[in-house]
Amino acid sequence: MSVFESVLERLKAEEDEEDAIRDEQTVSATIRGLNAGFVGNLASADPTDSSAVQRAYFDMAGDDMLAPPKPLPAPIMPDHLFRIRPEDIAADLALTDSETLQTLADKRRIFASSNHPDRHHPDFRSNATTRMKIANMLIDEGQRRLRIARVA
Repeated sequence: MSVFESVLERLKAEEDEEDAIRDEQTVSATIRGLNAGFVGNLASADPTDSSAVQRAYFDMAGDDMLAPPKPLPAPIMPDHLFRIRPEDIAADLALTDSETLQTLADKRRIFASSNHPDRHHPDFRSNATTRMKIANMLIDEGQRRLRIARVA
């Protein structure tokens, strides 16, 4: 046997081994005992007949799957979003005369975590936006006063 023939024979043997490994992996990837599909046996159906697939789906679907979806309950606006007066928001922020730049920044972050418009239903974003604008205005004013007092 020539070198060329032996190389061809070795390549053929390697290919046969790879095929055997691939076949074992395919068999282990399937679930034993489930040769048919979950929806029904469509093997005898014409592949171009989509109505067979639809019939099989509706045959297997339960009543709850075929019923129209239930409407979602109307969202309820959280109580704190009703408080949009500057006095109410200042009270919610609990601003005092002993604030520092850091405490004001912390209060802004904490306030935003529960009042930011992105955290609320679209119907309530107007109130949340108003609350955030007023809170930011109050905190910005407090920071401005602290900076002026520091310079003086």
